[in-house]
Amino acid sequence: QVQLVESGGGLMQAGGSLRLSCVARVPTGGLFNNYALGWFRQAPGKEREFVAGIDRSGGRSYFSDSVRGRFTIFRDNVKKTVYLQMNNLTTDDTGVYYCAADYRARWMAVSQTLSSYDFWGQGTQVTVSS
Repeated sequence: QVQLVESGGGLMQAGGSLRLSCVARVPTGGLFNNYALGWFRQAPGKEREFVAGIDRSGGRSYFSDSVRGRFTIFRDNVKKTVYLQMNNLTTDDTGVYYCAADYRARWMAVSQTLSSYDFWGQGTQVTVSS
């Protein structure tokens, strides 16, 4: 079972940037690139939603319509870390951001569905003020 620990959240003014990190603790003998990875967020009173995902190789990524062009996702398989670079933040980006790992993903596949992800971090709060 992989453990995920997010960091990098905080308070930012609209128009600013933040970079979130998620470090994976993979069981002995396991490989970080066995997992596709995703970032989700949950705003107060709303359901958790897909933000960005990256495949096991790091060569393919997907974004929700609301963040495409502003956010970037990338992974470092040596450091066992996935990052979410968030630029030009808006107040709509406020929420708790969760990192998630999909153990069942095929090599170049990325799911945007919550139920596809097997492991979740505790989340990191991002608050964007106007």
